[in-house]
Amino acid sequence: MLMDQINKYEFKKVLEELREKSGRGTELVSVYIPPDKQISDVTSHLREEYGQAMNIKSKSTRTNVQSSLDSLLSKLKYVRAGENGVVIFCGAVAKGGYKTDIETFIVEPPEKILSYIYHCDSSFFLEPLAEMVEEREKYGLLVLDKREATIGILTGKVVTAMKHLTSSVPGKIRKGGQSALRFQRLREIATEDFYKRIGEHATRILLQIEDSQGILIGGPSPTKDEFIKGSYLHYELQKKILGAFDVAYTDESGLFELVDKAGDVLEGLDLMREKKLMARFMTILANNESMIAYGEEEVRRKLETGAVGTLLFSEELGTELMHDLLEKAEEIGADVEIISSEFEEGAQLKRAFGGVAAILRYGTK
Repeated sequence: MLMDQINKYEFKKVLEELREKSGRGTELVSVYIPPDKQISDVTSHLREEYGQAMNIKSKSTRTNVQSSLDSLLSKLKYVRAGENGVVIFCGAVAKGGYKTDIETFIVEPPEKILSYIYHCDSSFFLEPLAEMVEEREKYGLLVLDKREATIGILTGKVVTAMKHLTSSVPGKIRKGGQSALRFQRLREIATEDFYKRIGEHATRILLQIEDSQGILIGGPSPTKDEFIKGSYLHYELQKKILGAFDVAYTDESGLFELVDKAGDVLEGLDLMREKKLMARFMTILANNESMIAYGEEEVRRKLETGAVGTLLFSEELGTELMHDLLEKAEEIGADVEIISSEFEEGAQLKRAFGGVAAILRYGTK
């Protein structure tokens, strides 16, 4: 489990680095080789592409593409596709000004490559690899009151606000000259219109989520309950509602509050496990500081004495430092968790505690 978590983390870092590479023209080549694809067939195809590159009008682009293909062909003499295949990226990467360098990257994919792909563009073709590490579990989020509403999506550990709406529902204090009954009727009509508008936008956004695990709705009572009872969502979404939760905010911050309030529903998610772990760390810090350590130097000392029970890494910590401390943690049998910085508690681990902390087995001075 831990190694899967670390491998996934490192693979995402590799994709981030590759995503930052760019060429001045269509000079970056991506080759996806499935495990059952003969390397000799790939070599033949790249030689054909080399010949086709002669037709490129721009001399610099033609030279860079052919240089990339030359590099790829030389690498293929030594590369072997593993059980999941192999991906090779090569091209003239822009270095500022008019300078470029031919760079080559060989990547072992975490899942099996199903089809051979040759792609040439100004950036590397990363979508198939990105899909392999994309979080599968997704939830629709909606927070609303009679003033505003925010629609969002929870993907793994990431909350994304998709749409914010404001209403024209009049306040509770009526203007002079209006009868109470007429004013109440106007509020009801405006509220109904706003609920319909929320339903239309939420339906358009949330129906696009593939394999959605469900929808969470938050807001003050009775607003959220009126919305659910009125069936303003598409019937496919209506039957996916997992619960209604009292939240104080209905802007983007309300989406994060909704996720917190829905902890029991989201029990199995890595996000909730990490939030609970950080809550435990903060509780111990407040009540018995001798049972925790934070910062690289202090944590390293506690690892060397065998005092660490659970080691906490921020996902933003450098991989070299992470591996160094991980090796020491494994020697003493400590638990290890990589904490996402996408939520407040996780961001605090990086911001306030240097990205690394520990819950100790016993109190130390």
